[in-house]
Amino acid sequence: MHVKPRTILVLVGAAFAALAFTAVGPAAGNAAAAPQNTSLPSISGAARDGSTLTASKGGWANNPTSYSYQWERCDSSGGTCNAIASATGTRYTVVALDVKQRLKVAVTATNSAGSGTATSRATDAVTATGSTPANTSAPAISGTFKEGNTLTVAPGGWSGSPTPTFTYQWQRCDAMGGTCADLSGSSATTYAAIGLDVGNTLRVKVIATNTHGATLATTPETVMIVPAAAGGGKAIAIAQVSLPNRLVVDNLKFSPSHLSSRGAFVVRFHVSDTRGFSVQGAMVYALVVPYSWSNSAPEATTDATGWVSITMHPTASMPLTRGGSLVLFVRARKAGDNLLAGVSTRRLVQVTIRP
Repeated sequence: MHVKPRTILVLVGAAFAALAFTAVGPAAGNAAAAPQNTSLPSISGAARDGSTLTASKGGWANNPTSYSYQWERCDSSGGTCNAIASATGTRYTVVALDVKQRLKVAVTATNSAGSGTATSRATDAVTATGSTPANTSAPAISGTFKEGNTLTVAPGGWSGSPTPTFTYQWQRCDAMGGTCADLSGSSATTYAAIGLDVGNTLRVKVIATNTHGATLATTPETVMIVPAAAGGGKAIAIAQVSLPNRLVVDNLKFSPSHLSSRGAFVVRFHVSDTRGFSVQGAMVYALVVPYSWSNSAPEATTDATGWVSITMHPTASMPLTRGGSLVLFVRARKAGDNLLAGVSTRRLVQVTIRP
């Protein structure tokens, strides 16, 4: 009579155990999973320099609790993408570096089980806004155009959007403003003229650049750079001397330094102009005063250093008086000019007589 109840109790326990196993099994199969993307993130807005783009996170399964964003700059085909520093929000303002590139955004969804990442399709190639730089007023060089002085270039006036930036290249040109060559290492807004610039001119190439392109404008050539001291640097041609500049006989040397007889002596004259340039090709004439004290010497031409030598031949009429002097009238002129006009100059010089 007591065996059956015991059997019934065992069956009920087994059934309970089976029921308990069934309840736990499905719960384990539904454990939390990392987010999975169901539709790609997307980007809205115009792919244009200066515009603002907005990222949409797309669709996600498994209940993400947070999202993070990373904008990427890709090549023109939408490949080879690199993360853009600090571009980690839902919005991104397109910059000049993006022009002709494509943009993507990577979205990372996270929950307690982990994270999943999905990347949007690339935008169209980013286009530039505005216009190419255009020069509206010529750049110019200011300062004193003399060896050792610092000159400054101003870029002139420009249009164009975005506002252009400028680069500079100084050049040395010949005296006539031709045969210009870049000066290595001279790309600042200032330049200190050196000895090699003396007798030459300078100019600057100004390049204005923005996202639309680059435009070149060049300053007018300067006047010739003058030497730091009169008669310094290389000589210029007499053809380069014209009014209001004039010739100057600025130095002379006698050989011997004083006269002790009526023998021949040599006078060396140096000719420069009022700017300080030594002058090659100036016609120099010297004459003893009074005329009867020396034979006439032919007119001579200054050399590449601005010097000329003239040999004088005193006559028997020249007195050999101790403490006396021989006076010479000297004239420098430009061929073709009137003897007493144009750029010509005249002066008196003398040599001591000490017999």
